[in-house]
Amino acid sequence: MERKWWHDKVAYQIYPKSFYDSNGDGIGDLQGIIQKLDYLKALGIDILWISPVYPSPFADQGYDISDYYNIDPAFGTLEDMEQLISEAKKREMYILMDLVVNHCSDEHEWFEKACEDPDGEYGNFFYIEDRKEGETPCNWRSYFGGSVWEPLPKNPDKQYMHVFHKKQPDLNWENPKVREEIFKNINWWLDKGLGGFRIDAIINIKKKLPYKNYPSDREDGLCDLALMLADAQGVGDFLKEMHEKTFKLHDSFAVGEVFNAKEDELPAFIGNDGYFSSIFDFSTTSYGKSDKGWYDCRRITPDEYKECYFQSQEKIGDMGFYSNIIENHDEPRGVSYYLPEDGLCLEGKKMLAVLYFFMRGLPFIYQGQEIGMENLGILPLEQIDDISALDQYQVCVDAGFTPEEALKIVSFYSRDNARTPVQWDSSPNAGFTTGIPWLMVNPNYREINVKAQEQDKNSLLSFYKQMISLRKNKDYKETLVYGDVIPFERKRHNLMAYHRKGEKDLLIIGNFQKEPQTVTLPSSVKRVLLNNYPQLSQEGNTLQLCSYQALVLELV
Repeated sequence: MERKWWHDKVAYQIYPKSFYDSNGDGIGDLQGIIQKLDYLKALGIDILWISPVYPSPFADQGYDISDYYNIDPAFGTLEDMEQLISEAKKREMYILMDLVVNHCSDEHEWFEKACEDPDGEYGNFFYIEDRKEGETPCNWRSYFGGSVWEPLPKNPDKQYMHVFHKKQPDLNWENPKVREEIFKNINWWLDKGLGGFRIDAIINIKKKLPYKNYPSDREDGLCDLALMLADAQGVGDFLKEMHEKTFKLHDSFAVGEVFNAKEDELPAFIGNDGYFSSIFDFSTTSYGKSDKGWYDCRRITPDEYKECYFQSQEKIGDMGFYSNIIENHDEPRGVSYYLPEDGLCLEGKKMLAVLYFFMRGLPFIYQGQEIGMENLGILPLEQIDDISALDQYQVCVDAGFTPEEALKIVSFYSRDNARTPVQWDSSPNAGFTTGIPWLMVNPNYREINVKAQEQDKNSLLSFYKQMISLRKNKDYKETLVYGDVIPFERKRHNLMAYHRKGEKDLLIIGNFQKEPQTVTLPSSVKRVLLNNYPQLSQEGNTLQLCSYQALVLELV
């Protein structure tokens, strides 16, 4: 595998609306990020992925973009963005922006022109079809519920496609002019000094044409989009062209949001000269999900969690790098989702961090993860902001659940859990804003916040700093970045352990349960590099692991 500049880095995702508000309007902004760059540098962060800050009507929290060349006033100005890029460079940090090009906003000038003249140049920027007697060209279901087809504004005899929200019309990548406009914009931002992009929902750009119906999976007569995507051929042609005409020219970092990539596709996606530098490993976040809805999803067990990671690593080998996560802006908080109830404690949070962070690949930390921010709990329906959660609430009720049961289900999976403001200190609104926050602050901010943890050497924040420092340590970096992943005691219940083998033989081990476990090591311990307990119970090569204990050991 060809070595790249980003392989030994640590990345951090910022959801700007909830990160830090510099002007008291209740919304996080670019100046707020600039003010916290030194905090992120002290944490050890090298790459910052900023979720969308482009102008938007915010039908889907900024993933509906109305102008790809500017910044929404809620977040600041283009000059603020240029300052952020400049200030990050001074600290040897790289900025990634979100690239959202499967669709744009219905308030983008392209779509407005398409509505004025569906048969003109801009009509071909989208998927627009005739509408006869209310029939749709196919029975695909939008990710947010309902048909992907919507009547075209000002044109009752026409309809357009949206695989997400109806205010997010899909761009027609089959049109070379659309691709040309997108590539021009990517290069414009890279010329400004961006380090690269996170590419949103990119597999959706290739549709099954001509349109085709699939067997319905709910009473609405519609089908999950996964069936269409599995059937659509040729997305690689678009991705290769994008890579050649943009990312490759700048040696930029491009990480793709790609679900369910097949093993034989991985070399094309992230091998040498692949479409992307990396793709996220969603194997754990996707596990147990159901086409029927959130009510039918199943929580992943510790043993299943372990197998997801090991199987992902076996698939990729040394062909390329995954980007590893335990949470992002679209998922519940990782500690609330993956840890058993009795594991939602400091030791459990540290253990979960160790097990993912030292896996081969690029570790991504989501804002607030480093202090162990948790889910909100059950919210009143009127306080839920997430449009997916509101759709799934109705799906639950339609499936026969009571309103109380439906609320409990959607509160657990809601994207609002990850989007609550970062808890900076114990002052009102967790120090996020002097105004009224756009989304409620988690009530536990007095106990869980950055300021308290900065002053505590045993805190989760301090532990994350230790992990990052270890990954960058000159004696261990080669092994932790490029070493092989070899599972250890793979069949042991509620134990996740693996070697990182290269110049050194390192063993990462986590007791994924409250009860202690005894483990016999394959060789003696040369050095304890990391321990989430102050002590280690050891007799010869036998360890007695405490409740949710995690270790990084150097073996002889």
